[in-house]
Amino acid sequence: MTHDHSYVEDFAPDANVLPPRAWLDDASARLSLSGDWTFRLSPSVADAPDDLKDPDTRGWDTIAVPGHWQLSGYGAPAYTNVVYPFPLEPPFVPTGNPTGDYVRTVTVPADWVDARVVLRFEGVDSRFAVYVNGERVGWSSGSRLPSEFDLTNVVEPGKEVRIAVRVHQWSLGSYVEDQDMWWLSGIFREVNLMALRPGAPTDVFVHASYAGGTGTLSVDADVAGTVVVPELDLEFATGAEVTAAVEPWSAESPRLYDGVLRTEDGEVLLRIGFRTVAIADGVLTVNGNRVLFSGVNRHEFHPDRGRALTEQDMLDDVLIMKRAGINAVRTSHYPPHPHFLSLCDEYGLYVIDECDLESHGFGYEPQPPKLPNPVMDDRFRDDLVGRMRRMVERDKNHPSIVIWSLGNECGIGENLRAMYAFAKDRDPSRPVHYKLDRGMQLGDVYSETYTSVENVEKIGADPASHKGMPFIVCEYGHAMGNGPGGLLDYREVFEKYPRCQGGFIWEFIDHGLRTTIDGREVYAYGGDFGETIHDGNFVCDGLLFPDRTPSPGMHEYAKVIEPLRIVADGNRVAITNLYEVLDTSHLTFSYVVETEGVQVDAGSLPVPAIAAGQTVTVDLPDADASKPETWVTVTASLAADTSWADAGHRIAWGQIRLDEPAPAAPIATGTPADGVAGVDGITVGALRNVRLDVWRAPTDNDAVPGAAWRAPGVASAWKEAGPAPCPAPNRLHRRQ
Repeated sequence: MTHDHSYVEDFAPDANVLPPRAWLDDASARLSLSGDWTFRLSPSVADAPDDLKDPDTRGWDTIAVPGHWQLSGYGAPAYTNVVYPFPLEPPFVPTGNPTGDYVRTVTVPADWVDARVVLRFEGVDSRFAVYVNGERVGWSSGSRLPSEFDLTNVVEPGKEVRIAVRVHQWSLGSYVEDQDMWWLSGIFREVNLMALRPGAPTDVFVHASYAGGTGTLSVDADVAGTVVVPELDLEFATGAEVTAAVEPWSAESPRLYDGVLRTEDGEVLLRIGFRTVAIADGVLTVNGNRVLFSGVNRHEFHPDRGRALTEQDMLDDVLIMKRAGINAVRTSHYPPHPHFLSLCDEYGLYVIDECDLESHGFGYEPQPPKLPNPVMDDRFRDDLVGRMRRMVERDKNHPSIVIWSLGNECGIGENLRAMYAFAKDRDPSRPVHYKLDRGMQLGDVYSETYTSVENVEKIGADPASHKGMPFIVCEYGHAMGNGPGGLLDYREVFEKYPRCQGGFIWEFIDHGLRTTIDGREVYAYGGDFGETIHDGNFVCDGLLFPDRTPSPGMHEYAKVIEPLRIVADGNRVAITNLYEVLDTSHLTFSYVVETEGVQVDAGSLPVPAIAAGQTVTVDLPDADASKPETWVTVTASLAADTSWADAGHRIAWGQIRLDEPAPAAPIATGTPADGVAGVDGITVGALRNVRLDVWRAPTDNDAVPGAAWRAPGVASAWKEAGPAPCPAPNRLHRRQ
């Protein structure tokens, strides 16, 4: 049999793939195909043998699924941010196109008679074809999106079936997956063989809104049935609309109600969160309350497994975020594993769910002789609209998702307009986001990256600017090296202007891959695997180190975004509740008095429950303020265990100085000793040949020559201000 590999460069996104549907917790029988598969890697498509009809796998290796072959001893990872590692000539891909063949033999359960047998892949990078008992049943792409194939007519319950998957590192899809991350290939999410009963629902859309204490609920399904929500004493038919008194869902109070959809031949478990996302007077609200996003951009990453995360990895990320006071995630720059979204529903995080799309390396404007960006190229339209459809359909039932995002850094084009039109038609309940939309045509919120504090304030101060849309900084506070900085300045502007609704730090975690170099275990970055085209350590720019240890930047961010403001008010303390909906009844307050760093008193501080947005002032404990450096630290902590932290976990803190600091010594004026002249008014006493030289070694964020990021920085300005050497950047993540 001769294999036809023309699909690798086909502008179509797939062939013989089932229509996208919701990710469901249903009663369908399933056989997990995670685990060991036999594996063979060929250096190119041309070298891949035409033997998948009856492959002799006795000499093949074994590889774990989920996983990436570059992290399993085959080939090497490569990191780029903007520049593609291959020429931009769509639809062509490199002839050196590593191709991995996976083979697994399983027995289809005998009791799957009369069921539709479906093979589901949650994520495969990049494009792949599926062979069952030697016959190709279809192919697909969209690496961070699911694909399903109907095997009913090619398998027989009770008998063995051999499944072969041919995966290509490069494909036409690679042109729209230039997402500032490691290029890693293979079946990196779960694979399941499923039995879908004819009378069982396979697609469900839950509509659950909230207003004034009342929830409105309806459930659409591809198979009619009955919905039951026991806690609300509700039972109704699919398609009908009912109301009930409910508690709303929000990131601060993620109230979920368990329900079930039952049909003649199956059931689907539902986790229902009642919430309404709306934009009113230029402000994005959830359940009528203004949202201030204290968010992060999150790539899926583990230093050993790459993007093949476990459920524990996902839970670790959510718990770290909740404990730090982070309330929102932008899923940069692709939909995450659906289990992560379920955790956001359960623990309470707002989500901007972003489509599997970035084509940064083409540039944003079609300047000849450069090729137009794929979002401007009609040949890519079916693929891109299909990616948006697959994300919306898969994730539509998650209350945590409050905004859809079209993708990242692609310029503006008609394909994006078609994606926006699909999202608004299919799900008008959520606004749509796209950064770089200067004309404000492709979204319902206005979004920029790395906007200066001054420009954020200008946007906030002019209610008519940018069509009066809500404004978010979807990337800011670049957390590289010893960054981020200036976060409090941003926070104060976000709090001052209702339209300025916060932002998302770039980014959550360093993508350092654990490896050994020169006999030492290190976290590697671009270039460490021999790549000739790479973007160096720019992949290490997170609030967490690769092993998820918080960096100093994470500690700073957690302080800045605290939900309480605790400050001095004369000889008392003022406590402001910055929560969106919660009062402070779930917190306890304590104090510690220290003199010159030595604790002299401690105890509980009586504070009445403070409503959201309100401030109370309370008395501080009596203390001897006559001694120098006497401080009182007031701490707010959880009063009881929560799902994400134990009782006593610190939520916010503030320090108040009780003693009067000594007045600063007067600055000497006049003629310096021995007649030495001052420099710019600075007196230096008897010292001679003195020059003021304010300098430090530049960091990558300073954008010195040779840094991975070429954006304008401060290093050159500092250098011009006075003669100084210009050493190489501090590469703080080089060897952890």
